[in-house]
Amino acid sequence: MAVITISRQFGSGGDEIADRVTEILGYPHFDKSMITKAAAEAGISETEVFDYSEDNHKVRSFMDRLFNRSVVMTTGHMLESGGLSVYDMEVPLGQDIMLSLVQKAIRSAYQIGNMVIVGRGSQVILQDKSKAVHVRIEAPMEYRIQSLKEKIKQTRQVFQADLEARRDAQDIILDRDAASADYIKRHYNLDWSDAQLYHVILNTGKMSYERATQIIVDLVKDL
Repeated sequence: MAVITISRQFGSGGDEIADRVTEILGYPHFDKSMITKAAAEAGISETEVFDYSEDNHKVRSFMDRLFNRSVVMTTGHMLESGGLSVYDMEVPLGQDIMLSLVQKAIRSAYQIGNMVIVGRGSQVILQDKSKAVHVRIEAPMEYRIQSLKEKIKQTRQVFQADLEARRDAQDIILDRDAASADYIKRHYNLDWSDAQLYHVILNTGKMSYERATQIIVDLVKDL
């Protein structure tokens, strides 16, 4: 019985590898349903629950920090107002409450076992658990830019010049990596990229997704 936590740089293939691991081992993905269950146990309505993870976390602007806003800012549409970015969606629960629900759900997932958890600070929350395997997926920036650039060009309906798609890809990668690093730093005061948090760091610029997947599966079997 094991729980696998996967931290990934954006565009490194971490989500794809997580999917392959779940298929091979037959493990389910950790998802919002477990957070909803934790919320129900705390007497919180499902409609108030928000899966607070790195993927929907935003690095706070100077104005957010200045006024010490406590709500979670989502990746909803951005509205430009006077040169400041204003987000048009806010979750109903305070940030601290949502974080505690995520933490509780992840600890419950560990007790259940046989699960793959992507992000959400799981590598920190379960750091000292003997049946948890912590994996980080990385890749060189150029590799990630090229991979995301092609996806952007394929999914957008209008023609986009190669240089423009590349710039968009780089901006997205930098933004998402910054959000992930800020999430771990802000809530746990740790460095997201610290090698000591992980059993293994896999570079998909140096190996295939299949090989990375097999290394993770072998780690779990050895455990």
